[in-house]
Amino acid sequence: MKKIIIALIVTAITTLFPIQNAISQSPNSKISKSSITPAAYRTQVYLPLLKGKRVGIFANQTATIGNKHLVDTLLSLGIRITKAFGPEHGFRGTADAGARVDNYIDSATGIPVISLFGKKTKPTPEDLSDVDVLLFDIQDVGTRFYTFISSLQQFMEAAFENSKPMMILDRPNPNGFYVDGPVLDTAYKSFVGMQPIPTVYGMTIAEYAFMIAGEKWLSAKANEKYAYYIRAENSPDTAFHFQVIKCANYTHSSKYILPIKPSPNLPDMASVYWYGSNCLFEGTALNEGRGTDHPFCIFGHPSLPNNLYAYTPTSRDGATNPKLKDKLCYGWNLYGTNEEVLKMVDNKVQIKYVIDAYKAFPDKENFFTRSFNRLAGSSELMEQIKAGKTETEIRQSWQPKLDAFKVIRKKYLLYTDFE
Repeated sequence: MKKIIIALIVTAITTLFPIQNAISQSPNSKISKSSITPAAYRTQVYLPLLKGKRVGIFANQTATIGNKHLVDTLLSLGIRITKAFGPEHGFRGTADAGARVDNYIDSATGIPVISLFGKKTKPTPEDLSDVDVLLFDIQDVGTRFYTFISSLQQFMEAAFENSKPMMILDRPNPNGFYVDGPVLDTAYKSFVGMQPIPTVYGMTIAEYAFMIAGEKWLSAKANEKYAYYIRAENSPDTAFHFQVIKCANYTHSSKYILPIKPSPNLPDMASVYWYGSNCLFEGTALNEGRGTDHPFCIFGHPSLPNNLYAYTPTSRDGATNPKLKDKLCYGWNLYGTNEEVLKMVDNKVQIKYVIDAYKAFPDKENFFTRSFNRLAGSSELMEQIKAGKTETEIRQSWQPKLDAFKVIRKKYLLYTDFE
């Protein structure tokens, strides 16, 4: 009986390959020698590995090449897709945050879509019975509580446990230029935080995949099957188990501007930049900006001082029933240009607004909700804020675990770091 080799293939070659003709006709899909290019565009690298295979793809509306969905592109190039898997917000990215999404048939392609957010979060052996290769392509935003990395972990586990080859098409991290925030205590593990990483972890989704596999943070069976096996990117040998196609021209100093909103309540880069800090307000009595034009840039509550910024959350696409809907709230508006917001965020998880809001909130017993500790990664931050610790004191308490994480992180980087 042949020995089964479980393969990890790191595509370290940075040479750009030409795009297939069917793709290059799109005006937004041409590869520049200097522009940041997501891996999905590098079709000549990975198409040979998918030809003749039954492909199961994990994706949402961010899996695009130019202005065309990756699924549509692959189908037009003769790739057979037998199954699609959808994360939070669904395969087409239209569901509300946290909303259960059921299985369905995609009306545009006729492909069965299996929801991995809601009733189940991990593909079953039955789901994979008609799949030869699993393909993962999704735009992450680089924060621990953005659930796509939890879906990634469970997708990887299903692949390894069932001996299915898996390929990741990497995408740049729009918050990949810093690392900060409290490191999760695994006693608080949940789908909004599964591993001992800081709030903002500074890795692309492929780098993160290497880390959770390399550190044996997967299921026991998946860890047992995982091993390193390196070969060149354009080798004629198509037998692989785990392969990553890299982005081109990306480094961790890059400020990558997303071409499409990654989820309904991250409509622009200002929201993306503030998300790592102000998602904490989801674990408080305050509205976190859902139901406004600028989620996570705006936050407030009716009982805060009325000399603060005034706004009213309303029902809208992606936030049909936002917290404090139709109630006049007072709080903060941190929206600005990309440059202004980057300066305000200052490469940090900004906790001063949570501290200030707690101090100003009259009903302190009901300021925090049960989800705050899951978002923060432990009970420590809540206890520190209640105890009146300063921002400086809180940040100092993070540092030992942050330093230890950075050592682990360095081992798995595929791109030049920011430090």
